[in-house]
Formats: sequence, structure tokens, C-alpha cells
Amino acid sequence: MTTTETRDGMALGRKPHPVSGGPIVQLPTAFGHFVAQAWTDLATGAEHLAVSSPLPPVDGQAPLVRLHSECLTGDVFGSYRCDCGEQLAYALEMINEFGGTLLYLRGQEGRGIGLANKMKAYALQEAGFDTVEANEQLGLPVDARCYKAAAQILAELGLHEIRLLSNNPDKQDRLAQAGVKVVEMVPTEVPSREQNLRYLQTKKERMDHLLVLDGEPAASAGQGGFEHEQG
Repeated sequence: MTTTETRDGMALGRKPHPVSGGPIVQLPTAFGHFVAQAWTDLATGAEHLAVSSPLPPVDGQAPLVRLHSECLTGDVFGSYRCDCGEQLAYALEMINEFGGTLLYLRGQEGRGIGLANKMKAYALQEAGFDTVEANEQLGLPVDARCYKAAAQILAELGLHEIRLLSNNPDKQDRLAQAGVKVVEMVPTEVPSREQNLRYLQTKKERMDHLLVLDGEPAASAGQGGFEHEQG
């Protein structure tokens, strides 16, 4: 076997990423009843949260899994500059209905550049740069996220074959390298808005996200033309 082949969901020749899980607790929400478990990345100290349906996947299918990068502005404040909060809600609704797990990955704000740098990137975007150019102007990676801890958490949960709730094929590739098989990509495209349309176009054209963007932006108030650096 090569190092890309797997046994028990882990890539052979790769040392498991150190993570530690806490107790499983009930989590009733507006989206349904879930169970939650906090996980600590022992290499970085980052704390992540697994939010799962207590029921098995319907029809015996591979479970739905969403790797959701923390986005304070979108997830908490409902920012229209991104589609993150709406994707989070959509994923929870899907998991509640069809079974699966959402991993909320903290420390991945702004595709891993952090909250303060995300605000700097916003300022550059307001000056006319797209999301890729803004990161480059700051001397930062276009995408600094790491999914090693996420892949290990999935393995610890017994989720070795999944249906990935994502528009980003890079997540599928990264999980495959870590030994998690993605049997299907399930789109999470939500209606665009005037404020995030240019960003979504950049994701599609420059970052290979699987987006359609063939409809009119959703009606919304405020200024347009903003972008966001998540995904």
C-alpha cells in the first residue's frame, strides 16, 4: 500500500493529529435537537465543536458533514458581506433532516488570517481589490486554513466516508489526503446578495468553487460591492 491508501479511515504513514474530545451533551436549537461535543486541537490549542443529529442518516446513506469555518461577522452578526451565516443555517437544517455532523472550526476566521486581518482585507476590498488580491496585498495566504484536526475529529467520530456539505472542492481534496473519503459533494449555495455577489464571483472564477450564480441577487438594503474572505 502507498501512503495515500487508508485503513480505518486514516492515511497510512501519517501520524494521527492530536485531538481530545469532551463530554457529549444535548443541544436544542432553533434548527432542531442536536448533540454537541467540544474538541481540542492539542497541537494548536484551538477548540472546535461537533454538532450532530442524534439520529442515523436517512436511507442508510453516508452522513452529511459540514466543515464550517468560524465567521464572527456572518455567523453572529448576520453580515451581508458573506454567505457564511446563511450556509451555517442551511447546513444545520440539512443535518437535522437527513442526519450527520457539523464541525464548527474555530480559529479559521477569514480563511485562517484572523479577525483583525480580515478587517484590513475588507478595507482593501472597499478600495477595489477582490478577496484574493486583498490577501496578497497584505502578504497573506489566499487560504491559510488547515483541516488536519477536522479530519482527525471525523475519524474519532467514526465518520470515514461522508457526503460533504460544501461548494469548495479543496476541502474534498484535503480530507482525502488525510484519509476521509468524500463520496459526494452536496452543494450549499444560498441566494447571493448585492453585497456579496462580486466575492462569490471571485470564489467561482479564481478559487474553483462550485457555484452557479445564475439568478438575481436577493434584495437587500445597504451599500453593494463588498467582499468577504471565507469559504
